[in-house]
Amino acid sequence: MARVDLDEVRKVYPNGYVGVAGATFEVADGELLVLVGPSGCGKSTLLRMIAGLESISGGTLRIGDRVVNDVAPKDRDIAMVFQSYALYPHMSVAENLAFGLKLRGHDRATVEARVREAAATLELDALLERKPGQLSGGQRQRVALGRALVRNPQVFLLDEPLSNLDAKLRMSMRVEIAHLHRQLGATMIYVTHDQIEAMTLGQRIVVLDRGEIQQIDTPMALYERPANLFVATFLGSPAMNVLRGRLAREDGWALALDDGSRLPLAGEGLREAWAGRELDVGIRPEHLQRGGDGGFAPTVEVVEPVGNEVFVNLRHGAHPLIARLPPGELPQPGAALPLRLDAAHLHVFDPETGRRL
Repeated sequence: MARVDLDEVRKVYPNGYVGVAGATFEVADGELLVLVGPSGCGKSTLLRMIAGLESISGGTLRIGDRVVNDVAPKDRDIAMVFQSYALYPHMSVAENLAFGLKLRGHDRATVEARVREAAATLELDALLERKPGQLSGGQRQRVALGRALVRNPQVFLLDEPLSNLDAKLRMSMRVEIAHLHRQLGATMIYVTHDQIEAMTLGQRIVVLDRGEIQQIDTPMALYERPANLFVATFLGSPAMNVLRGRLAREDGWALALDDGSRLPLAGEGLREAWAGRELDVGIRPEHLQRGGDGGFAPTVEVVEPVGNEVFVNLRHGAHPLIARLPPGELPQPGAALPLRLDAAHLHVFDPETGRRL
């Protein structure tokens, strides 16, 4: 396995569109790093540049100790798993697994040994004689992973490999990929638009938006201290509540909202220097606490019990909110629900730049 280093790697198309703007980060040897962001953010373009399927407009890309900017994909010693399984329908599972090795001229004994090893790792032993049309979606994805695994590459690249699966299969395949990574100690770069996949799989996450890296950190560090408003609202389900208003201090802190309503802010965590300033204030749904006495009682609109927790959709003046509450007696739509907003868990952002204050 090997590390991957990107130093100001750029992709600019002939029409001037910047697909990736100066990406700089390192993927450690044996790390599983996730590239995440909305459609069009540049994550797949970045992965394809690492693979050699897209040319690099500027910067330096290293795999191990070798600069590979102009190295052909087949000579980079990487293996890629695509969103589509891309299996040969007329070949058996064993033949699909072996195909790439045969193309590279490996002898029969080596091919058979690597196919057996990959099949055992991915529990495909009983399926080796089947054709792809006889497999489930999850089994096909395991074959696609196995085809990369037999190569024994320096780096695995996975481009939204689970997006064609249903929710239950995605969950089980996430576990399989995480287990496979721990078992192999492999260097993996994983692309997804699904923030749940990113949070549960990545040892570190690179968050991208419009071709630019917004933040790189561990999943919980991103969740607890997002660098800007984009990261704050992109990661987390349900998304962070964000309200814009002017911070006032009259018998305690409050946020004066644009519709004339006020949002009391209890506890510590606010700064005197922010008084009178317009701010974007965010709070996670789990930090809206039930049973406050600070005069904050938004109206319940929709209640969504999901078993171990309850999502309550609320409205405070003209502003929607969502709270994540423990199960118990459910509030009724149309009722006022007293809540407490703990300032210790607030996220405060500059409304002009979006940066965390």
